[in-house]
Parts: sequence; structure tokens; C-alpha cells
Amino acid sequence: ICGRYEGVDERVAEHLADEELSIGDYVLAGGELAAMVVVETVSRFVPGVLGNAKSLDSESHTSGLLEYPQYTRPAEFRGHQVPEVLLSGHHGEVERWRREQSERVTRERRPELLD
Repeated sequence: ICGRYEGVDERVAEHLADEELSIGDYVLAGGELAAMVVVETVSRFVPGVLGNAKSLDSESHTSGLLEYPQYTRPAEFRGHQVPEVLLSGHHGEVERWRREQSERVTRERRPELLD
């Protein structure tokens, strides 16, 4: 059941709903977007929805850290370079860089996750 503006009638919440779910601490005009977030999140666990089932193992929150920065081609964009380590071909170095960057990003954006 998606609320609208002020939410759902308390009698519905108490007597018809099995449970209530929050997707975060912010206000939406209606519950439709929240419902879409739940569908998107849950459907990822349905076999065949993701192109590669192993993708679930490396999601940004599975390690308790935020995801490291992503880079694509070209190697240089408007004077900004892809970090050299990512072009090196050294898988161990790339993995270490990703871990360090995940820790840095988490410290900067969501330090409470490190507690």
C-alpha cells in the first residue's frame, strides 16, 4: 500500500498491513517512488534478473563500505585522467586501490558506517 501526502490511514496500518517499510529519512509526495525502489531492490535477488548473478556478491554495501569511484573510456576526459593503477593490468594493485578508495569514500560520505 502506497501512502499519499500524509500517509496511510492508521486503521489500515494497524489492521490490514503486515508490516511497514521505510526506504530512508526523507519526505516523498507519494509512496509510488518508494514502492519502485523496493521492487528494484528485491527483484535483484530473483534468478535471471541480473545479467551476472555474481554481481550481487560485489554490491557497494556487501562489504559495509560505499563503492569505489568508477571510470570508463576514454582514459583522458577534459584533462582528467583515469588513475594509472586501473590501466596497469595488475589485478592485485587494482583490488587494493578499490579497497582504499571505498574506505576513503565511506569516511567522507558515510562515516557512521565505519562505527
